[in-house]
Amino acid sequence: MSDYRIGVNKLRTVKITKTQDEASTIKSFTFRDRLCANAKPGQFVMIWIPSIDEVPMSLSALYPDESSAAVTVEKVGEATKALHKMRVGDIIGVRGPFGNSYTTSKEHNVMIIGGGTGLASLAPLTERLAEVKIKITLLMGAKTRGDLLFLDSMNQLVSKVKGRITATTEDGSYGLEGLVTTPAEKALSQGERFDMIYACGPEQMMYKMFLSSEKFHIPFQASLERFMRCAIGLCGTCVIGKYRVCRDGPVFSGQQLREVKEEFGHFRRGFDGRKTTV
Repeated sequence: MSDYRIGVNKLRTVKITKTQDEASTIKSFTFRDRLCANAKPGQFVMIWIPSIDEVPMSLSALYPDESSAAVTVEKVGEATKALHKMRVGDIIGVRGPFGNSYTTSKEHNVMIIGGGTGLASLAPLTERLAEVKIKITLLMGAKTRGDLLFLDSMNQLVSKVKGRITATTEDGSYGLEGLVTTPAEKALSQGERFDMIYACGPEQMMYKMFLSSEKFHIPFQASLERFMRCAIGLCGTCVIGKYRVCRDGPVFSGQQLREVKEEFGHFRRGFDGRKTTV
């Protein structure tokens, strides 16, 4: 293992420097760590909550000038509930950043589609693309208005590149009522062309967008979520087909997803290694 990989895999203890309520059950935590601050959009870290557990989380903000980074966390289990109770000055552990990142090359016009907390992974990508003046069509979906992440900051970013944002909520409390895939599929069926579609969120949503990208012959990248324990490719809990999400992902291209289409959008492995329905 290279010195770099040894370094990122070493557990560092860091202090929480800022907390931010994003929704009723979602909170962002900023901490100072040079390695994480210089991560690439799409990479993830392992966050250790003392005496509780270690869990994988996408980096939702990168501040290289301040040697800081942030994660945005939904309160769903024992570890995340404990993290939500922590305050500025409390100590957590961090390993990483791990995995690959979203790639950009010759894109001039992109679609970014995020559902729920999937927007956490896509936020640094959106910021990076806006910095280099890529035209962005951002589609963001959530169950209710209160669950839409980063709405104001994303509006500011996208407006700088004369892009557009479409928000959907399942209950109709903000934007369009329904699923975020509906306006995305409508735009594609009406002939809008994009150099890339980036997606992160519920797997069924990403699977629908993968099928749409195949139908309209548009390059596709998606960030997958799987159970992760080691983050360095040893334990096998995050396997999908021939890939290990922690080492080969978490971002996968349309071509790679084609190779695992029997599992992607259909199954994942539980803690015991058995397949369960997505």
